[in-house]
Amino acid sequence: MPDITELILNDHTWFRQQFARLDDLQAQDAPPPDALSEVWDPLAARLDVHAIAEEEIFYPQLLIKGADPEDETLDAIGDHNEIRDGVHAAARHAVGTEPWWSAVGEARKANDEHMAEEEREGLSDFRRHAAMELRESLGAQFADFLDRHPGTAGLDTSDKDPQAYVEQTEARLGVHRGGSGDGSLGIGSLKTNG
Repeated sequence: MPDITELILNDHTWFRQQFARLDDLQAQDAPPPDALSEVWDPLAARLDVHAIAEEEIFYPQLLIKGADPEDETLDAIGDHNEIRDGVHAAARHAVGTEPWWSAVGEARKANDEHMAEEEREGLSDFRRHAAMELRESLGAQFADFLDRHPGTAGLDTSDKDPQAYVEQTEARLGVHRGGSGDGSLGIGSLKTNG
């Protein structure tokens, strides 16, 4: 089973490919809205689902195992909010219109910045500090989450307050600055109800 950092990177690669497909469509003279939707709709849904999966599975464990986890997590949740805002703004406009392209562009910019920071900081940090067994266990949970949620139905895609997210997650896992309260990784608490 791939570890969670590989699965996150795989999604990042797919995101870049889908935005490149939109570039190709935008280069056409008046691309048909249905062709744009064929690329954007699954991309928009996966951006939301990916963020939620990271917030439920990856970032809680980074808060335990990372070297500078609070700052990395605060920044990531803020980035997720900006990505969500772009995705949700695009949904309010007719596909292919100037406001739609603008919203898609905002989602892309926020996602590009987030992926670069996450690859350079959070993922790298986690690979250095988390055992492969944990990474693979989280990878299985991440893959299962994505399989169970091919779209956003039943998921809360609203913005999250980054500080409240960190405080609530640390309290739930018994994490205090300087380490875990009970020595547990809290993996069992990450399992979602199916």
